[in-house]
Amino acid sequence: MSVMNARRRPLIPRPRRRAASRTALAGAAALGMLGLTACGSGGTEGTGGGAGDGVDVVASFYPMQFLAEEIGGEHVSVSSLVEPGVEPHDLELSPRQTAELGEADLVVYLRGFQPAVDKAIEQSGVENVAEATSYTEPVEHGSGHEEGHEEGHGEEGHGEEPAEEGHEGHDHGGEGAADPHVWLDPVKYAEVAEGVGDALAEADPDHADDYRKNADALAEKLRDLDADFREGLENRRTDTFITAHAAFGYLADRYGLHEESVAGLDPESEPSGARMRQLHRVAEEDDVDTVFFEAAAGERTAKTLADDLGLRTGVLDPVEGITDASPGDDYFEVMRANLQALRKALGAR
Repeated sequence: MSVMNARRRPLIPRPRRRAASRTALAGAAALGMLGLTACGSGGTEGTGGGAGDGVDVVASFYPMQFLAEEIGGEHVSVSSLVEPGVEPHDLELSPRQTAELGEADLVVYLRGFQPAVDKAIEQSGVENVAEATSYTEPVEHGSGHEEGHEEGHGEEGHGEEPAEEGHEGHDHGGEGAADPHVWLDPVKYAEVAEGVGDALAEADPDHADDYRKNADALAEKLRDLDADFREGLENRRTDTFITAHAAFGYLADRYGLHEESVAGLDPESEPSGARMRQLHRVAEEDDVDTVFFEAAAGERTAKTLADDLGLRTGVLDPVEGITDASPGDDYFEVMRANLQALRKALGAR
């Protein structure tokens, strides 16, 4: 059975540009998708879905949707709460949407990434949930740029030991909160995949063997991706990379890199003058030649820093969603594009 044949619930057409009111669009998208749901019993007997519709799975945003589709295969009908092109953090759900969420056979989500989803799941009474951080250990990535920069790397040992500090995350729960971006580490994402497979098997016992087989196959592909990153980032010139959005702490930890971000807590916020001066020094001391930005967010801030230092800009995608601007059509394509971008920026040979 091909894991690529999941029956996808129709999504709202892809927007041509980022909307002025992303929260309103996200709420409308969620309402439209949940309104289309053909729910079944919502229990653990049989398929739990309506005739011909398969198991009704609701995913909180793209990385969770990708897992549900790949692992569920032909047995599931998957909808995402987030419209392509909309920031997943901005999602808000109405009481009606929360009630409809409770009718899903399984909800796949990531606690701490979308507060509205966390609250809705608590209120909905949905019976079966697959929560990503229950399958892998989340890590705190604090704001200690200077401490992490001084202690986390130096002139020697590129690629030998994972960096321990130096990553600012979204404001997901405040300073010191666990970083939710676990899907950017292929090893952790594989652990989540296996957990989602078990959750689908529990929600739909009739197809448990298929779900676990698909989950194992996906986890193996993710371990292959991890091996590609390890090999591809060997013999690099520098460990340090600069991003507009501090989403890559897990990836940096996994491969012994050091991330510095322009705007750590909010990818659209303006960095302070002091922060820009710090980044000037980091770029000069660590031989950084690229400032990364997200295609969906634009390159204005990154370009300002790059122009000041005579550096180039490049795209490093956090894979929070797939749009026309994404450097690939699915998780694996975007992550391999990220690998090539990092190889070029870090001078890997």
